[in-house]
Amino acid sequence: MHKDPRKLQHRCALAHTGSMQRPIDYHHLESLIAFLTVARLGRYTAAANVLGVNHSTISRRIASLQQAMGGRLLTRSAQGWELTDLGRRAMASAEAIERAVAAIGSADEPGQVTGHVRVAAPDAFSAHLAAPTLAKLHEIHPQLLFDLVSETTRARQGRTGMDLEIVIGQPQVRRAVSHLLLKYELRLYATKRYLDLHGTPGKLEDLREHALNYYIDTALTVDKLDDATSGLPPMRRAISSNSIAVQYSATMGHGGIGLLPTFLSRHYEALVPVLHDQFTYESEYWLVGREEALRNPAVQLTATALHEAAERGDWHLAPFAPVSSAANS
Repeated sequence: MHKDPRKLQHRCALAHTGSMQRPIDYHHLESLIAFLTVARLGRYTAAANVLGVNHSTISRRIASLQQAMGGRLLTRSAQGWELTDLGRRAMASAEAIERAVAAIGSADEPGQVTGHVRVAAPDAFSAHLAAPTLAKLHEIHPQLLFDLVSETTRARQGRTGMDLEIVIGQPQVRRAVSHLLLKYELRLYATKRYLDLHGTPGKLEDLREHALNYYIDTALTVDKLDDATSGLPPMRRAISSNSIAVQYSATMGHGGIGLLPTFLSRHYEALVPVLHDQFTYESEYWLVGREEALRNPAVQLTATALHEAAERGDWHLAPFAPVSSAANS
């Protein structure tokens, strides 16, 4: 039996929170969208950027919704805007309305997921795992859009407008959910030409005579990566960069010895393992997201896809293809 769409619209318009029976008029739908976006991202400015409006518009819409609901929905904290008890009840109703609207819009395409998901991840993870994974998701769900920000930072106490963050090392954050994605190793590599010119180290102490390609010390904010060199003797720096692609390029260009992730290095024939029997450093990728963001079906689907790709070791080398040993010998 078909339901009268006018009755469905009436129920959505009269959606209430807990015992709050105040009707929400149609002009409050924009306010509900603003509220959901702030709740998921934790920042008015981030919500404004996503929705294409200014900060004052978001503030005005939230104030209008709070007046209609009869209380505060959000409270400011060091971690960004957080839900009050009334806000948590309001979010459940707002999500129900969002799902109803999405169902109407995808009636001709059942099973399709729509939305705009913002992901931040380190350079190597972004280029070689996240981008190919998100491309496959977009192919299956054309209305699912992504912003992929490539950055290598620690998980932030204050949320930054990202639905999901991939970070290196176990995050210590409050009011967020974190999951281990995968463990990996950093090891030393060089080209045959570099080793022929500068000698092959036979023990760790020999590294004092060699140059290292790694992150810029003063720009590195990730403790796990900073600690990686603690097991090595002091080495002069050759080419330092916050980009793993630059570190690979510098190493394959014979500029020094690179401290590089093994999940990519094993595919580069030009790279010769250095002291692998004496040195390795274990690290890991973690996925972090606000609880409110992870309730969004689009974010849930994205997090699941990234987790499954990481478990499979589904790395793609397209962004900087392997350079043959013949070209670098």
